[in-house]
Amino acid sequence: MPWLIILQSLYFFLPAYIANMAPVLFKWLPILNRPVWEKGLGTNKTWRGLVAATLVGGLVFSLQKLFHNTGFVQLSLINYSDFSVLLGFLLGFGAIAGDAVKSYYKRKIGIAPGKPWMPFDQLDFVIGGLAVSFFFYVPPVSIIIVLLLFSPFLHIIVNHFGYWLKINKSRF
Repeated sequence: MPWLIILQSLYFFLPAYIANMAPVLFKWLPILNRPVWEKGLGTNKTWRGLVAATLVGGLVFSLQKLFHNTGFVQLSLINYSDFSVLLGFLLGFGAIAGDAVKSYYKRKIGIAPGKPWMPFDQLDFVIGGLAVSFFFYVPPVSIIIVLLLFSPFLHIIVNHFGYWLKINKSRF
């Protein structure tokens, strides 16, 4: 049964996971490619990334809600019928906001863009996504622990794939 809790945790957080990848996946879009706050966050945190992440979070949650309502409930940690898709938008926004907060502090201590800052690079979006989602849903502590333990490994694996596919500039 512990595997079910792990899978349910990861499935619940899927909107934030995919939202965290959205800025890289939507780099090709020629709109909103302006820094949110260049002085504090650098040039890599753009309005395009912020909007894409938030929308992707809502879209993924909408799909989860659709799947749940058509009978796919095995991996559901929550009853998606009871929640507005706003929770998905918040998970996406929280993930990207957590990344932005980490970037701010990264700049403050002089770490260059793209350079690793472990474990913060792997946990920023998790903490941000969870914090913002608390407005609608506070998961059990066991779910939070699973997300904090497994997300760094998933983040590293996905970044390595992105690097091998020449989507990411670095492995971390």
